[in-house]
Amino acid sequence: MVGTLAPRRDIPSATVSRLPVYLRALHEFATRDVTRVSSEELAAQAGVRPTQLRKDLSHLGSHGVRGVGYDVGRLTAELTNALGLNRSWPVAVVGMGNLGRALAAYSGFATEGFHVEALFDHDPSVIGDLVGRHRIASMGELTDVVARLGIAIGVIATPANSAQDVADALVGAGVRAILNFAPVALALPEGVACRSVDLATELHVLAFLRQPERVGADVGRGQ
Repeated sequence: MVGTLAPRRDIPSATVSRLPVYLRALHEFATRDVTRVSSEELAAQAGVRPTQLRKDLSHLGSHGVRGVGYDVGRLTAELTNALGLNRSWPVAVVGMGNLGRALAAYSGFATEGFHVEALFDHDPSVIGDLVGRHRIASMGELTDVVARLGIAIGVIATPANSAQDVADALVGAGVRAILNFAPVALALPEGVACRSVDLATELHVLAFLRQPERVGADVGRGQ
């Protein structure tokens, strides 16, 4: 039956990271009124090899029909269910600097089922300010707000030196999923899911890739 696949914990993390890419590709086909796609077409749209796509989708028990391909609507429902996007996810953002405010104001989260419901900071000068429709609360209110709103995901947008304390506070309040934008590795207890986005590191990687000739020459000289 369409949409009955439950999220499975034995799916490799690398596969999980590609599932949203496949879902985005399926949405693109749907906007063009395409109802069936081959693995080659879907893989090309997602930027992966067809063999990788088929292997990833097999973890969900989803297999295309040879000569027919994948039903776009059915596969979209299966991926949506597997990723847990058939429910609403209340999100709290901690750290109301430029990045935190931008994340709090980003409307694209809601279209994916992620709703920013609470904002926090430890700076008395910003506590009480409104960002969009939400008042910035103090960290002392964290436990009560998390319980009252059922916050499922905490987003850390603080400087590195306070990120671990914020993570500890989120976990202590009952949050079991964290998206970390601070450039630091967090020590978290088992059972807490964490994804880190280090913007500076990504820029470093792009800088490296942007100068292949000089890097290649340096490597060749043993530098």
